[in-house]
Amino acid sequence: MILNRQTRVRVALTPLERFARRLRRELRLNGREVSICLVSDAEMARLNKKYRRKNKATDVLSFPAGTNSRKNSVTPMNAVLKPGATFLGDIAIAPAVARRNAKKFGRTLPDELRILILHGVLHLMGYDHETDRGQMERRERALRRRLDLV
Repeated sequence: MILNRQTRVRVALTPLERFARRLRRELRLNGREVSICLVSDAEMARLNKKYRRKNKATDVLSFPAGTNSRKNSVTPMNAVLKPGATFLGDIAIAPAVARRNAKKFGRTLPDELRILILHGVLHLMGYDHETDRGQMERRERALRRRLDLV
């Protein structure tokens, strides 16, 4: 499920939803669901300050299911899941930050948003580039090649 709670950047949701389904199949998440919420820079800065103590907007934040970091989650926790599905967690993405990064890295906004979805899902799966020894970066790079997001 992708919710758009920002109005500054026009985003086509259907292609992103297709990508998210493809990514879940590629990662063999076996029915585990993810909520993705597109938020304003101000909301992202608030979330980043609250959960990471960083006073600025960032491009993506992940909130794994079952952790204390999900109190006051950015998406509705009563979202309807398919029967038998389990919830992996929430991902917040700031499209305005993504647009700036896309320009900086010479990518399109849709590709940047797909990369952020991939990055966020990997975090929900337990990868952490800030503490691992490059495992997340290697996995993300390989998946980006397979998903044509180089």
